[in-house]
Amino acid sequence: MYVIDTQAERKEILRRYKHIIRVVSKHASNVEKRQIRKAFTVAMNAHGGVRRKTGEPYIYHPLEVARIAAEDLGLGATAVVCAFLHDVVEDTEYTLEDIEHIFDAKVAQIIDGLTKIEGVFDYTTNSIQSENFKKLLTAMGDDVRVILLKLCDRLHNMRTLESMPQHKQLKIASETQQLYVPLAHRLGLYKIKSELEDLSTKYINPKAYNDIVLRLQDTEAERNKFIEDFIEPIKKRLEERGFNFSVSGRVKSITSILGKIENKGVSFEDIYDIFAIRIILDVPQSVEKEACFAIYSIISSMYQQRLNRFRDWLTNPKSNGYEALHCTVMSNQGKWVEVQIRSQRMDEVAEKGLAAHYKYKEVQEGELDDKLDNWLSQIRELLDNDSSTAVDFVNDFKLEVVTDRIIVFTPKGKTLSLPVGATVLDFAYNVHTDLGNHCMGAKVNFRVVPITHKLRPSDQVEIITSKIVHPKQEWLDFVKTSKASSEIKRYIREFRNGYYESGEEKLKTLYSSLEIEFNEGNIEKLRQYSRHANLTDLYYYIHKGEIAEEEIRRCFSKPEKNSTWLLLRNPFTPKRKPKQVKSLKEEISEQIHNNPETLLIGKDAEKLPYKTAKCCNPLPGDDIVGLIRKDCIEVHRTNCMHAVDEMSKYGNHIIKAKWRENEKISFLAGIKIMGIDRKGLLQEITKVISEIWNINIRGLVMESSEGVFEGSLMVYISDAGNLNRLINNIKAIDGIEKVVRI
Repeated sequence: MYVIDTQAERKEILRRYKHIIRVVSKHASNVEKRQIRKAFTVAMNAHGGVRRKTGEPYIYHPLEVARIAAEDLGLGATAVVCAFLHDVVEDTEYTLEDIEHIFDAKVAQIIDGLTKIEGVFDYTTNSIQSENFKKLLTAMGDDVRVILLKLCDRLHNMRTLESMPQHKQLKIASETQQLYVPLAHRLGLYKIKSELEDLSTKYINPKAYNDIVLRLQDTEAERNKFIEDFIEPIKKRLEERGFNFSVSGRVKSITSILGKIENKGVSFEDIYDIFAIRIILDVPQSVEKEACFAIYSIISSMYQQRLNRFRDWLTNPKSNGYEALHCTVMSNQGKWVEVQIRSQRMDEVAEKGLAAHYKYKEVQEGELDDKLDNWLSQIRELLDNDSSTAVDFVNDFKLEVVTDRIIVFTPKGKTLSLPVGATVLDFAYNVHTDLGNHCMGAKVNFRVVPITHKLRPSDQVEIITSKIVHPKQEWLDFVKTSKASSEIKRYIREFRNGYYESGEEKLKTLYSSLEIEFNEGNIEKLRQYSRHANLTDLYYYIHKGEIAEEEIRRCFSKPEKNSTWLLLRNPFTPKRKPKQVKSLKEEISEQIHNNPETLLIGKDAEKLPYKTAKCCNPLPGDDIVGLIRKDCIEVHRTNCMHAVDEMSKYGNHIIKAKWRENEKISFLAGIKIMGIDRKGLLQEITKVISEIWNINIRGLVMESSEGVFEGSLMVYISDAGNLNRLINNIKAIDGIEKVVRI
């Protein structure tokens, strides 16, 4: 609980301000220092008396954003001025004209890019989040400091997110994970990217996050001893060779560790690269690559190397500018260890990304290097697509921030850079739009493959076309590049536009028969209800008959009044026949009378029933969130990627949800089991499930080959806690190697 002490707060504000001045004094002129002082004074006056949700004075926030910009990213005086002022236009009486008059046009331009859109709403998608992100990326084209300051702002907001209500925590954390983490990665801001990622995980998947934090704390002493023992002989050998260097051990991010546990189905103890050893060389830039390879040669002569884990990002740096050598070696203690080798310059670029280029005078502050400028030109293509909605832009943008890329070849030997997972169709569209629109397959290394075929590094691709082939909606399911996605959407939009008039006439007829006035408001109400992005799509589906009289009736029926908290029925009870369906009000009253339900949904959710999402199968005990659909509330686990993606765009769809306690209800859950096959193993597994735990098995499938088995089983279980205990009991059976929830 924050205690207000105005005298102590004044001292703290002054201390923070003086610290920022000390940081920028190394490279700021007296004129620039005066500008910073003026910006601080304006911010103090503008935010005077205002407090954050934490209870702290609001001025703490711009002070901290300015400190991160100056100290962590090494940005100059103009960025610090804008950091102090970044919320002034949005939250106070000051206007952009005032800022330009007091400071200059450049400061006003950056502040404009950082100011959220007010009073403008993307009615075609209901996503103000997407609109603001699109505006931010547009402003980045004028001055990249806009996005760097936005990332500093987002970092401090994430650090203080505990003071916000849960539904806002989920909205902001999802938005951060889906949009700002990839952006920070693409700009090479590893330090900021890792912290944003971990803070997002803290709110999206709190149980797993806290579990890993505790495990890291419990193993810290043992890990530090291991790192010291591993580093010592390397330091001795490098000192003998006369290298000037520093060596450190660094734990990988919590999100990275969690990803390995979930994606590979391994336990915390089985992850061999929880930490990495980093060797940083102090050498001139002219010889840094040769020096890094020399260190690699020494280490590979000392330890056995895992060849499939060698990464050379010196010869071919990552698209975000990252340079280093990575190798994984077997330690004397019998554990694999990742070693990262880089120079001091490379280390600064790895930590501070684009901002480090300013220090080494590779580009002027506010500008982009060549690689990022090429990337931004692709983003400009998306921004220039006037018919694209803000959500379409965000989806296409996320395709472009994939950093791992492959090089493939045309039939004439020209190279093309594509993201990992790109298909033949992506290749075709990235050569020419017409080639993509009529692509029916390709010859990859002289072998005929379909358009869905995923390309590998160094593949040579020759596209096969046909005039009768045209883009289809399902093509969007497998393309990985924004170029392909935007061109497919463009073609589909133009095709559907041909049915605009016939769909409009059909809707007039339907409205007339139902005695609904055909006006802009009622058309928009149906579009939002049916959740189509625009009128073209709405009229196309009306033309096809997929939006018929019954759906229009439901759209314009009067909602029934509800209480603020809804008690909702068990999703596993048999569905009633249509003629037996009761109103939600009757259903809720009956449930309250007969049986207190398992789930509480917060906020007035109209007359919508609920269902648990099949993509993540939430159980009592899981952290959950409700998302509003057009005919129900869909309940997801908070860490479900489908839910995270939606919350990052549609904050207004989030409904508070939590499980009721003390419920005796069974939910369906799946478990995947792998291990070494032996006689009687299946009997032991079923004994643990049925006899010891008294759990009903709905389905069991086991397959064995060459002494190794893999199986899956579906069980009815009361909550996530019991499911985890069951998984641990099965793991304890001799021969079981891996058990994971599915």
